Amino acid sequence: MAQHLAELLMYVAPEPIRQANERWLTRILEQLGATRRDAEGLSLMDLWLSEDLLLTQTCGYPLMTALRGKVRVVGRPRYELPDSTGGHHCSLLLSRADDPRQTLLAFRGSRGVINGEDSNSGMNLLRQRLAPLHLDGRFFAGVGISGSHRESLRWLRENKADLAAIDSVTYAYLARHAAEEVAGLRVVVRSAFSPTLPFITVATASDEQVELLRRVMNETLRALPDVAEVLGLHEVLSAGEGDYQIILEYQQEAEALGFGRLR
Repeated sequence: MAQHLAELLMYVAPEPIRQANERWLTRILEQLGATRRDAEGLSLMDLWLSEDLLLTQTCGYPLMTALRGKVRVVGRPRYELPDSTGGHHCSLLLSRADDPRQTLLAFRGSRGVINGEDSNSGMNLLRQRLAPLHLDGRFFAGVGISGSHRESLRWLRENKADLAAIDSVTYAYLARHAAEEVAGLRVVVRSAFSPTLPFITVATASDEQVELLRRVMNETLRALPDVAEVLGLHEVLSAGEGDYQIILEYQQEAEALGFGRLR
């Protein structure tokens, strides 16, 4: 029997979230009669582009850039969490609660931190929000790259940065299960909304295979109500690349305002 890659790695913290995603994925594989291949040592890009990919989740920004036309979108999650609903989420632009600056404009010239340059929630949505406020192509005095949303939050808590954009699903999970990681922080403003992180499969999957995957994902979600409750995930909605075009439009808005790179 062929082995397939199946991993849900976008939301792996705190531990109850990782465990819930793992239980859901295990049940999906059981229902499909699929054998899981070990993905240890694979980078995210290698996982996303593997010919053995059955199911994983990616970020909307790489979907519309590096992965465009190279994978199939299975669907997008309908989370029902604070600031994430109906198949959409946003970024929360956070600072320390004791920072006296109250408006986004007041943070011009401060220290920014992003999780990565290919992140929609950590970079693209932040860039779109800051674009009308830049001066000569700059908003921050400097921008650090932390590597993850959790690390960006640590930079804020430890006064290594002043402003970060955090995915609203990540924030909700941490606020519920690891409140110490968001303690002492506050929301300055919210970003525009964008579609939630897409589930994808291999580019050669047929329409019937994509529909089967999405149906099994939903059936197993209904069969595991405790998992659905922990994840705040009510349904996997039908979706395609076209639903994520708004992400490129946000990029184009920033570029039109002379703010093509967050710096």
